[in-house]
Amino acid sequence: MELKFHGARRLTIRAWDALRESKGTVVFISGNAAVIPRAGAAAVGAINAAIEALAKAFAERGIEDGVQVNSVSPGAVMTGRRLSMLERAAASKKITLEDAKQQFLKQAGIARFGETEEIADLMAFIVSPAARWMTGTVLRMDGGEVKSV
Repeated sequence: MELKFHGARRLTIRAWDALRESKGTVVFISGNAAVIPRAGAAAVGAINAAIEALAKAFAERGIEDGVQVNSVSPGAVMTGRRLSMLERAAASKKITLEDAKQQFLKQAGIARFGETEEIADLMAFIVSPAARWMTGTVLRMDGGEVKSV
């Protein structure tokens, strides 16, 4: 909470005058745990939900100040951290890494892991002139993992 939520909040507050002057953009990062809470990741889910609420609150202020604020909620992206988690899961279950990956994908209901470049492309769009009217939105990129409307 201190690092992810309060760090983002404090940085945005400190940058707000410059953002207002430049008609800038803020993009927060949350995650699917905000809407798919699991007991083993309750803290992460609560923090991600708080970040999405924070984005909405700053977006409301941003409408008056000309600052665009959104949040990106990525799903299972293959990062070094995710690979490490899958390696630990494979070792604890005494299965191959590939089997652990396939089990995760099946459980998540997705066809493949996302790639970091895909999230970067989404963020580039959000800060582009084409998306300037978009504010206060949570943009989910998760391969279809979140099934709710």
